[in-house]
Amino acid sequence: MTDVSGAPADVLHTLFHSDQGGHEQVVLCQDRASGLKAVIALHSTALGPALGGTRFYPYATEAEAVADALNLARGMSYKNAMAGLDHGGGKAVIIGDPDTIKTEALLLAYGRFVASLGGRYVTACDVGTYVADMDVVARECRWTTGRSPENGGAGDSSVLTAFGVYQGMRASAQHLWGDPSLRGRTVGIAGVGKVGHHLVEHLLDEGAQVVITDVRQEAVDRIAGKHPSVDVVADTERLIGIDGLDIYAPCALGGALNDHSVGVLTAKIVCGAANNQLAHPGVEKDLADRGILYAPDYVVNAGGVIQVADELHGFDFERCRAKAAKIFDTTLAIFARAKDDGIPPAAAADRIAEQRMHEAAQARGW
Repeated sequence: MTDVSGAPADVLHTLFHSDQGGHEQVVLCQDRASGLKAVIALHSTALGPALGGTRFYPYATEAEAVADALNLARGMSYKNAMAGLDHGGGKAVIIGDPDTIKTEALLLAYGRFVASLGGRYVTACDVGTYVADMDVVARECRWTTGRSPENGGAGDSSVLTAFGVYQGMRASAQHLWGDPSLRGRTVGIAGVGKVGHHLVEHLLDEGAQVVITDVRQEAVDRIAGKHPSVDVVADTERLIGIDGLDIYAPCALGGALNDHSVGVLTAKIVCGAANNQLAHPGVEKDLADRGILYAPDYVVNAGGVIQVADELHGFDFERCRAKAAKIFDTTLAIFARAKDDGIPPAAAADRIAEQRMHEAAQARGW
């Protein structure tokens, strides 16, 4: 899955270049009255309506926001395909600092733009947006998930996202060590916010030793106050260099696996909730060359999208949890395919997802 990046002049080239973009539709949204500036990107609807969250972030430039939307939308096509959902991939980004410009009027304006797509795009929460925000958006757009239970939704999707990552870790342990148990294993988590703090709970319940770091002190304090046995380090650089680290779980923003971090990483497994963990093409091979097993991010973090997709059909938590538990088998199947084809797991996951999307498009006569 090739990342989308580059100068402003490259954005349209990427959009229309099938090897790098191949997106079906990109919508630029602006509402001067509320200050809304947003990008909605639909990568594929071969499997069904595009499904993906809304990211609210203070991008440095509009071009950076467009590039991120394209990247994230493409990633959602692969995630939804691997999760077995009848949804294509889409993503939206709202440009600006949510702490300073997010208002009810802005969210309602955004909802009207999503509604204008007539169901081709179903939105949900992402970085910078929350259940309460989706409740507002849903007042203008019925194609909104991640709403509160009081408003007919499933609530916080980070619960099942963490559960899916946990299943991916167990599958990785099974593949590498012949035993899915994480008892006694040392797991380092970078980012203990929405998803990371739930992941900590799963690991402690199984008897793992957990080490955490986060740029936000309040997130660290919440974990440390509740679980004194959890170790805390100052930053990710120290976390990834810990002697005896078994599993590294990037659970913050993307790009965590780069030339430097892979070179100093002591863990034998990488399995985390962050999207777009590979900083650039080739990192997946560097991990394999170092003997580090990488569980593809968009496979193991699919629990959340499984939950919000189910909301469209009348949410049932136990049904969703059973679907998210299958991430264990899906992850093992990817490792097996990677071994058979002699390629890194990330490439194997891409092949499986692309095959499903191709077969769906052919069935539709596209």
